[in-house]
Amino acid sequence: MTDLDARSTAAATGTGDRSRPRAVLPALCATQITSWGIVYYAFPVLNPQITATTGWPAGATTAAFSAALLISAVAGIRVGRIIDRRGPRTVMTSGSVLGVLAILIIAVAPNLLVFFTGWMVAGFAMAATFYQPAFAALTRWWAPDHVRALTIVTLAGGLASTVFAPLTAVLADHLSWRSTYLVLALILAAVTIPAHALGLKAPWPKAASAPLHARGGAGDVARRRPFWMLAAALTLSAFAVYAVVVALVPLLLERGLTTAQAAWALGLGGAGQTLGRTLYAALARRTAVTTRTVALIALGGATTAALAIVPGPYALLLMLSVAAGMVRGNLTLLQATAIADRWGTTHYGRLSGLLAAPATAASALAPFVGAALASALSGYPALFAVLALLSGIAALIAVRSASTNTHAADR
Repeated sequence: MTDLDARSTAAATGTGDRSRPRAVLPALCATQITSWGIVYYAFPVLNPQITATTGWPAGATTAAFSAALLISAVAGIRVGRIIDRRGPRTVMTSGSVLGVLAILIIAVAPNLLVFFTGWMVAGFAMAATFYQPAFAALTRWWAPDHVRALTIVTLAGGLASTVFAPLTAVLADHLSWRSTYLVLALILAAVTIPAHALGLKAPWPKAASAPLHARGGAGDVARRRPFWMLAAALTLSAFAVYAVVVALVPLLLERGLTTAQAAWALGLGGAGQTLGRTLYAALARRTAVTTRTVALIALGGATTAALAIVPGPYALLLMLSVAAGMVRGNLTLLQATAIADRWGTTHYGRLSGLLAAPATAASALAPFVGAALASALSGYPALFAVLALLSGIAALIAVRSASTNTHAADR
């Protein structure tokens, strides 16, 4: 891979005096909306048409999509290491090209084997273009004021489903699913490739000196108890959160709501997620890092428990869905800032990839495992009770993620 962006800059001193190129933030906002909207959110809209037209089992097509998420989890570790050394431009531009190639393969796939191949390529594209590489870029360029930049990008990313789910549905009403994917591939190419290639060409700042407690390299940090306790807590939390998102509509249908009512509850939960992200910066200023980690994971469990227990009325269920969404929005930024808050930005890309890998894998498996558990437990209220218990365990584990020899954990 050619290094397009390994240039150093004297402006980057590693002490907080960072270069903040103007094009980076709008470029990443545009590419997060487009990449998530096309590579991720178009699939659930098109999958019913895919299975109806091809005769492929829905379980098989969904498994291909989940395989992409699992590949992205593993590939993200390597992507993080590349960004630490060279910056985001090469890897994110290459990822955009891979994303277009993946969508084209999926669009023309004559059989399930080729369909799976397309999604495997998409997994590498996800690792190189979704939140983790964008977070790594902003954390280096914007530190120490990176929370604001991360919030803006995640707010933009939150619009991906709002923009592209309806657009995909409109296209699918007039075109076949294959033609729809071909149109989306053109949009993906037109937006993300030039935005990453041109918007991320600023000099890559030198990494700040590692804090004393993080000396010895990323591998040394990753072997310590605080890191893998944090990884365990965030993985359990991610599994519970994503299982709740997928299972919310079935839960509400069991409670006697209509499909439209359940869909509104899910949609308002997404709005809550966006609202929650706007509040994270204030929360970060007023709480210690371990305190807010434990509190947010515990709040996720509390909202899940409430959904398990409360049968209605509908207005109250809507409020609980919004509250759960607000917690999810904060948890996204919690993970994005977890490394920098504890161990600085020196090895952010690699450590963030290591931290995100099991959580991404858990989120990929959550829909299948959650559905199986609901069946075994004879209903979705019992599933939500189990998921709330998992979040509680995750919060207890998060207590053990505190590092006693770092000021960053206590600021």
